[in-house]
Parts: sequence; structure tokens; C-alpha cells
Amino acid sequence: MMKLYFVPLSGHSHRAQLFLSLMGIDYEPVEINLKEGAHRTPTFLELNRFGEVPVLDDGGVIIADSNAILVYLAKKYGGDDWLPEEPQEAAKIQRWLSVAAGKVAYGPCAARLVTVFGSKLNAEEAIDRSHVLLKVLDQELGELAWIAGTSKPSIADVALYSYIDRAPEGNVDLSPYGNVKAWLRRVEALPDFFPFQKTKVGFEA
Repeated sequence: MMKLYFVPLSGHSHRAQLFLSLMGIDYEPVEINLKEGAHRTPTFLELNRFGEVPVLDDGGVIIADSNAILVYLAKKYGGDDWLPEEPQEAAKIQRWLSVAAGKVAYGPCAARLVTVFGSKLNAEEAIDRSHVLLKVLDQELGELAWIAGTSKPSIADVALYSYIDRAPEGNVDLSPYGNVKAWLRRVEALPDFFPFQKTKVGFEA
């Protein structure tokens, strides 16, 4: 059976868990204990030399990195449903995967790392970057149901969801962004949606 190495409070892990659930794929969840340094053991480093989660093991095919996992699963098991072959649509989706790996990581993800994991990052800068991102997302979603402009959800929506939804845990207020909040609810209404574990910190305290 497919295995997913994950950390419950990791938004990167949740991306993979959410997509596996949306696609109805059975897998064995393997929790990695960061406090005990399980991500730095020789066994885990053989799976991902960066020592990061999530990692997917699909019958010996090892895929590290959350966005890479989304692409792999969409290509192997999703047909064109989640990652269309049409060049323009594929490019739009790739744009938002890049946003997830960049602006989301340095914005709402970083802000949440401070409150949930105690990371020594500049919280004020991360919050400011989050609001710059959210303003753009809110504008985009004023005209679109799904962030890449596809007729149905794509892996771009999956890649963005987790850290945007849990942004309030990092003291990022979502209340000004009505279009973003409506989009979050659309994602949550999808069949077999898998919720992200909540933590009572930040605005969620």
C-alpha cells in the first residue's frame, strides 16, 4: 500500500493528505516525530535528503516535496481532472504552485511557524507578506471560482488551501477577504474533503 510520511500540523503534509483524500486513494499514514528528530535519521534521509515532510512512497517510487506529490498523483491517478494537459491551463496551475512554494511559504506559512512551532522568524514581516498575498488572491477570486481559472478545482487549489485556511493561527486576519473565505468554503465542500488539524494559537486562541 502507498505510504505517506507526514507531520499532522504541517501544512505541506496536509496538502498531500487532502489530495489523497479527494482522489479516494487509500494509503498508510506514517507520522514523523520532529521533536524526537525522526526526520534526521539515516532511514528517513534516504527518502528525502533535505529531512523534510511529506514524502510519498508509492510501491517503491519515492516522491518528496508536497507540490511534487500533487503533480505525481494528478498525473498518475487523476487523468486531466486535476492537472489539465492543455498548455495554458497547465501554465496557470504551475503559476500558483510557484506561489504556494514562495509567497505562501514566506507569508502565512512563516507567520504560523512562529506561533505553532516557535520558529525565530520575523512575525511582522510574515504577516505583512501574507496580506499582500491575500489581497491578490481576493482580487483573483472575485472573478474565478477556482484559483487557476479552471472549470473545476485543480491541484493549485489544493496547494494553496492549507496555509490560507490556517492563516489566523499565525495572526493573519482573513475577515477582509470575502472572496478568499468563499473559496475556502468551496474547497471544504468537495467530496471527501480532509480537514487540517487546528491549533488554538494566534487569532484562533
